[in-house]
Amino acid sequence: MAHLGSRRGRVLALPAGLALTASLGFLPSGAASAAELSDAPASAAVATSGAKLTYVVNVANGRGTATAVKKAVKAAGGEVVADYDRIGVLVVHSQNPAFAQQIRKARGVVSAGATRTAPLSAQRDDSVGGAAEALTAAEALSAAANASDEQDPLEPLQWDLPAIKADKAHKKTLGSSRVTVGVIDTGVDDTHPDLAPNFDARKSANCVSGVPDTTPGSWRPNPGESDHGTHVAGTIGAAKNGIGVTGVAPGVKLAGIKVSTPDGFFYTEAVVCGFMWAAENGIDITNNSYYTDPWMFACKNDEDQKALVEAVTRATRYAEKKGTVNVAAAGNSKFDLAADSIVDNSSPNDSTPGDRVIDPKKCVDYPAMLPGVVTVSATGAKGLKASYSNYGHGVIDVSAPGGDRTIYQTPDAPATNGLILSTTVNGGYNYKAGTSMASPHAAGVLALLKSTHPKASPASLKALLYAQADEHACTNPYDIEGDGTIDAVCEGGKQKNGFYGAGLVDALEAVRR
Repeated sequence: MAHLGSRRGRVLALPAGLALTASLGFLPSGAASAAELSDAPASAAVATSGAKLTYVVNVANGRGTATAVKKAVKAAGGEVVADYDRIGVLVVHSQNPAFAQQIRKARGVVSAGATRTAPLSAQRDDSVGGAAEALTAAEALSAAANASDEQDPLEPLQWDLPAIKADKAHKKTLGSSRVTVGVIDTGVDDTHPDLAPNFDARKSANCVSGVPDTTPGSWRPNPGESDHGTHVAGTIGAAKNGIGVTGVAPGVKLAGIKVSTPDGFFYTEAVVCGFMWAAENGIDITNNSYYTDPWMFACKNDEDQKALVEAVTRATRYAEKKGTVNVAAAGNSKFDLAADSIVDNSSPNDSTPGDRVIDPKKCVDYPAMLPGVVTVSATGAKGLKASYSNYGHGVIDVSAPGGDRTIYQTPDAPATNGLILSTTVNGGYNYKAGTSMASPHAAGVLALLKSTHPKASPASLKALLYAQADEHACTNPYDIEGDGTIDAVCEGGKQKNGFYGAGLVDALEAVRR
């Protein structure tokens, strides 16, 4: 059996037995002004022999700048397919191999880069790599027999709810239907009986192309696509309705914002679209359990990668300005995100990856490491950092249950599995583990906070989340495998450290005024 967390997946969750995403200023300290850039025109004959790629073009502020840049895009052989003028980001298609180099010379362009290293075509998905662990009929029957009158039938198997006191919080409130959490992910199957009661189709969309598609059902995963977003949605807000499982905030609304290709890639244009959709459609919280492809860490000394991070940063900042709190998974590679260097051997993951040593202070996993985003590490059933979870002092904001191998962290009875049980497609339920599963617990607690404090700003909600978290001192020595080898070193004090941030999120405190 492969070591849990031995391989980083694009979607930040692991099926059972398989390898399972702090604010950090990243953008260049001084973006070039329009006056510093030339009007360098494109060549008279623009090449169109290259592969069709998608680009983001980040435009400087200024009256008329965007119009001039659009003309330059056309002259360089590009076609604008999405214009996010509120943040100065254009999404462009081009078959000119020199498009990026040419458009960067245009007046008013701050940065520009290709969002992928492979053509616009289907790619093989190995981000999940196998089936999740199924819920057995025996487990379901046993859980139902152990369920109290106040519990949904499968709730006794959800050790993660009492771990953050969500079961006690539900006795006070289930959350407000005026609060909406957007699941920016692989799509949400809103036909699931545990999700349908809380799903808001009006605030849901498919952003895979970089342009929102609101066709009914477009936000759902197609047959054969990942159930990841559906699982995440159940953890956040599965209804307390006498069926199946219960979410952390079972009274709030859910919206599905699909941003992954059929083969599981989360490209920049889709992610920008997802945050902008959330910002413009009254979504209070977004959950982001992925990293943006094709670079696990995007570096500012690379012209393409720099542009991708800038585009998503502009989108997350705009969403927060509009009232949205953005939450993201810290990642499943056991990396110390505060280290001096990290070996990234999986980028670019849509063509041919190669080993590279990166400095996480200069190269970021985004959106998790962007300014203002709540970064969540994972814990297991015994409250310890999950074996696979990334960590880092000054990077991790809070921790939440993400599950771990049962042999490492065995839950108390009647729960039997150390992974997280939640909803899957076609009305079913299964177990998964990953920081993907931790992040939605934090998003659910934020939804309860927003329900309790409806007028609170994103900054206030984040401050409450951190202040109310249950402090968790460093776990040192950390030998999760029990083989005498130290698996990670936690730095920091009880109030703030690299494993648990400000502590484990607390749902009960969130509903106390």
